Amino acid sequence: MTAQYQVHGDIAVITLNNPPVNGLGLSTRQGIADGMAQANADAAVKAIVITGAGKAFSGGADINEFGKPTALQEPNLISVISVLENSTKPVVAAMHTVAMGGGLELAMGCHYRIAAPGTSIALPEVKLGLLPGAGGTQRLPRLLGVEAALNIIVSGEPIKAEMLAMLPGQKLFDKMATSPESLAEEALAYARSVADVRPLPLVRDLKCKHPQGDAYFQFARNMVKGMSKNFPAPAKCVDAVEAATKKKFDEGMAVEREIFINLMWTAESKSLRHLFLAERAASKIPDVPADTAQRAINSIAVIGAGTMGGGIAMNFLNAGIPVKMLEMKQEALDRGIATIRKNYEAQVAKKKLKQDKYEQRMSLLTTTLSYDDLGTAELVIEAVFEEIGVKEAVFKELDRVMKPGAILASNTSTLDVDKIASFTKRPEDVVGLHFFSPANVMKLLEVVRGKETAKDVMATVMTVAKKIKKTAVVSGVCDGFIGNRMIEQYGRQGGFLLDEGCTPAQVDKAMEKFGMAMGPFRMGDLAGNDIGWAIRKRRYSEKPDMKYSKTADLLCEKGRFGQKVGKGWYDYVEGKRDAIPNAEVVTMIEEHRKALGITPRKISDEEIVQRLVFSLVNEAAHILEEGIANKASDIDIVYIFGYGFPAHRGGPMNYADQVGLFNVVQAMNRFALNPLDDANFWKPAPLLAKLAAEGKSFN
Repeated sequence: MTAQYQVHGDIAVITLNNPPVNGLGLSTRQGIADGMAQANADAAVKAIVITGAGKAFSGGADINEFGKPTALQEPNLISVISVLENSTKPVVAAMHTVAMGGGLELAMGCHYRIAAPGTSIALPEVKLGLLPGAGGTQRLPRLLGVEAALNIIVSGEPIKAEMLAMLPGQKLFDKMATSPESLAEEALAYARSVADVRPLPLVRDLKCKHPQGDAYFQFARNMVKGMSKNFPAPAKCVDAVEAATKKKFDEGMAVEREIFINLMWTAESKSLRHLFLAERAASKIPDVPADTAQRAINSIAVIGAGTMGGGIAMNFLNAGIPVKMLEMKQEALDRGIATIRKNYEAQVAKKKLKQDKYEQRMSLLTTTLSYDDLGTAELVIEAVFEEIGVKEAVFKELDRVMKPGAILASNTSTLDVDKIASFTKRPEDVVGLHFFSPANVMKLLEVVRGKETAKDVMATVMTVAKKIKKTAVVSGVCDGFIGNRMIEQYGRQGGFLLDEGCTPAQVDKAMEKFGMAMGPFRMGDLAGNDIGWAIRKRRYSEKPDMKYSKTADLLCEKGRFGQKVGKGWYDYVEGKRDAIPNAEVVTMIEEHRKALGITPRKISDEEIVQRLVFSLVNEAAHILEEGIANKASDIDIVYIFGYGFPAHRGGPMNYADQVGLFNVVQAMNRFALNPLDDANFWKPAPLLAKLAAEGKSFN
């Protein structure tokens, strides 16, 4: 049973015990109901305390039940809360550490609440495209006031209990405990003090009004609409809270329930729930057991003080891990440290970082010009020029100086990690850690597993990723790994669309309307068009039959490498990110089209989106089939966190599942008939063809 029952004198204590966050799964809900029945039947018991074991009161729903029948099985959470409200003896919630989602709703169903300082309070359901479904939108406004409650419900962000306790007129906490350690004793004493008070106070009986009524809710709707255009849940939260102010409690509950069930079926909520589970699943590697012994990582070394090296170093400094940075020349080191300082100082200026924290982080950074000074680090990451000869020189030096058992990592974005490992006498210690730029901001980390990378190295780097707040996804070795291998096909389709009649702005606008953070041409300008140019030159000799539009090469021949030089597919004004269309670029595309004898045609936004997104999907299906990615959801995580794919669509594989793989294959067969496209590429990957034929999906 995941809820324990004990009696302390005249007080019964029900303790939720379902680690890690006391999720309210079926057995926990059953345990609460059974405990309540036992306490109410025992004449010696005068009052009841509900609390949580370990590091949480309760974090809400049990994620292991997501999508399973037990999630809705009785007693569901609404039924359990009804048991609390109908108890003939007072029920006190003793909240600590985490009281979120269903956990907070459970506490609000109790007659009284006492909280330990530092308790995080939240209703985060909006982050899954939902709203609180067990009375959260009806009870919180009664306890905190309409505005404070609506802010918490719409943002989904946690707030410390002591902050909420200071709100005038708040009724969420009847008492604040002196400390987390004294909560249990204080809760028992408080329960005794209210044991004989009748009638028992019920949150549902409290009044709920906003003085400005309709005007306030109209204002709230306008604010929410501006902030969450692709997500229906925040606006529905406003509707539910408004119902709390205008309807009787049970009618408001019915409104909340109906909205909750409707949101459950939206594509947006399904996508967000998919991502929530996918992010947790990404850290699990099928053949690396969870209890694999790990290597200690107490200090790291970074080779290269450029933009990438500096960004990588900042991740570790932020996590309190000492970093030693190596460069070949003192001026390169000085430049790198100045950039790190500038980044931190910008955070201090915006009050996102305290001065003492900034100084503490900088004190963990040391520098050197000699490889011999790096030997004691347990993990070394190189961030040098993306050229195999340069990597070879670095790894031979690392093999010479690093102590046995140190992990040697490469930040390569496309090169062969097995080849890099072969430059050492310890290939089992070599791994790819592909950070995305800017490395101190982007959440994605591609962990590239070589054919000889040891299991304990994999387990260790996945833990390190968590420590530096990265979402890590494992990739096998291939050209471009997961993300860049797919983006190449996406970029090729972008080029063909220009040949056939589009402008860069038209393609980008269509993709941005779909929800991408930026379209392919703005993305090229940001990354540097010369990088793609170098890859294409390599392709022309390695894969001479692979077809490309020549427009991007023509652009690079004009020196239009992107934002860093103020001109690419677009023009840029210094200090601004705005992409300004350039007439010469459009003329260059038109002349190239003429030279090829192509008559431009009108291309719909729908075709643009399908060709670009389905090109990602088809390449990803090959990646899955080859075992480069462990599962389809890992690919979704790569694209959401690394490439600006819209979260409300859940990643390319989830999006393909929602469109239906049968429909994806039909569209690909149509694209294959276009003589200006690449018919070979549009042959559905065998895995995709098989799933579509069987009526199945990727995830």
